[in-house]
Amino acid sequence: MNPVFAYPQSRFEPAAMIDLRSREERARLSPSVSKGFFNIVQRWQLEDDESRELLGSVSSSTYYEMKRNPSKTLGVDRITRVSYLIGIHKALHVLYGDPLADRWVKMPNTNLLFSAHSPLELMMQGGIVAMQQVRALLDSRRGGL
Repeated sequence: MNPVFAYPQSRFEPAAMIDLRSREERARLSPSVSKGFFNIVQRWQLEDDESRELLGSVSSSTYYEMKRNPSKTLGVDRITRVSYLIGIHKALHVLYGDPLADRWVKMPNTNLLFSAHSPLELMMQGGIVAMQQVRALLDSRRGGL
């Protein structure tokens, strides 16, 4: 007789997966994503060129259009990038007090991941993959690993 394995009953249900291929979903999310991004830009005191690089080397005109018109529907790439940045921002504020949390991304870091550069430099150079690594590092610190 083989035992049947199943997840235990729980009152918690996983959040429904958002289909970013859907233009309607991206249109729904875009205003919040843009607002979140520009709030982080302000908190981290990023220059426009740094901000544009974090969005995937967008042109100045695209960047300023996003700033002027936050309801403009963003692509999957930009939503994903900003999602990582929001997670990084949140993790930093859980780990550190506000002043350090907001300065951390620009500070040189001795962790092997950063090679004495700042997390911002790594994320600008490495794009989404680097953002994912920074987020994983901070999430592991938050979890006590």
